[in-house]
Amino acid sequence: QRRVRANNLRMSKPIKLVSQSKCYGGFQCVYEHESSILKCTMKFGCYLPPQHEKKKNLPIVYYLSGLTCTEQNYIMKSGFQRYAAKHGIVVINPDTSPRGFDLPGEHESYDFGSGAGFYVNATEEPWKTNYRMYSYVTGELPTVISSNFNVNVGKSAISGHSMGGHGALIAALRNPGKYKCCSVFAPISNPSECPWGQKAFSGYLGDNKSAWKQYDATFTAKEYDGPKLEILLDQGEDDPYLNDKQLLPENFANACSNNKLINLNFRMQPGYDHGYFFIMSFMEDHFNFMAKHIC
Repeated sequence: QRRVRANNLRMSKPIKLVSQSKCYGGFQCVYEHESSILKCTMKFGCYLPPQHEKKKNLPIVYYLSGLTCTEQNYIMKSGFQRYAAKHGIVVINPDTSPRGFDLPGEHESYDFGSGAGFYVNATEEPWKTNYRMYSYVTGELPTVISSNFNVNVGKSAISGHSMGGHGALIAALRNPGKYKCCSVFAPISNPSECPWGQKAFSGYLGDNKSAWKQYDATFTAKEYDGPKLEILLDQGEDDPYLNDKQLLPENFANACSNNKLINLNFRMQPGYDHGYFFIMSFMEDHFNFMAKHIC
């Protein structure tokens, strides 16, 4: 079987192919590399659409997953490959936390530690050395991708679900112009005010709540001052975490309504919950939305 080769012309950060399967004319791959930011081996999904063999400078979508996920959940459950192939988009989806450590308390709960990096740069012991997912996602990983694949870093979008939706929002809002648009499913939109976020932020960032604001989309939306940012947010009305006040999208929507530089399309979807059946139901909409801005 022919193996997909990365672009060796700019190979500054080596990657290793872990798996490869042909899918919608392209290839769904998983790669691993040694992360200097996280100080461990990290895996990421990489969908290369059929256009990758003949066309250079393809657009990129980064997708961030939610609590407990690895790179496999989005690959196996969402059905995104059909739409990435249609539009000729390279899709990159990393793991949700560093791996390979046994820090005290790291594996004790689903919503903190392994599988729950919350896309922040931790400042508290023992997390601050390795739990630096914000810098990994917005800095190191894009450098790895641009060094190994024929992509156009100027045509990037970012997407995510739940905890990953939170990560996508803060990445877009804190890096004006880096991502042409942002697409999110049921994001944790105001983590400073919800139990999941308060637990994570207390552990990773300490008790000084002023330090939390930089990683809270509701606060960063108020301060956003960059190019017009287009955001598509879908939320299931029957999502149990919406009712439990873990997500708080209404707070984020209010913040966006007071910032003319953000154009938020906030859609409540009747009957849908928090899972991947919800995500796959609106995946085509989200890829059509992103394609308008990066293709």
